[in-house]
Amino acid sequence: MLNLNSGQRQYLRRLAHDLRPVVQIGKQGLTAAVIAAVDTALTAHELIKVKFGEFKDEKSALADQLTEATDSALVGLVGNVAILFREHPEPTERQIVLP
Repeated sequence: MLNLNSGQRQYLRRLAHDLRPVVQIGKQGLTAAVIAAVDTALTAHELIKVKFGEFKDEKSALADQLTEATDSALVGLVGNVAILFREHPEPTERQIVLP
């Protein structure tokens, strides 16, 4: 799992400000299909938002489970939206360079 310092988190939050949620977690909760969708989105975009439609009380725990399952970093929780980041596995394909 990637460990981010506060400056990197702040930088990624600024980048994520205009993004719309790519994946929504609904009534079914954190299923294998949701994890696969998040994994695919992280590979394609590196920085994504995940919206919690249901389970708003457990969003922190679900976000931790999601980051562990996708080997990503939790940038932050804003309302019912989690911001996740994972560098692209290919260094030449990376779109975001952390400060």
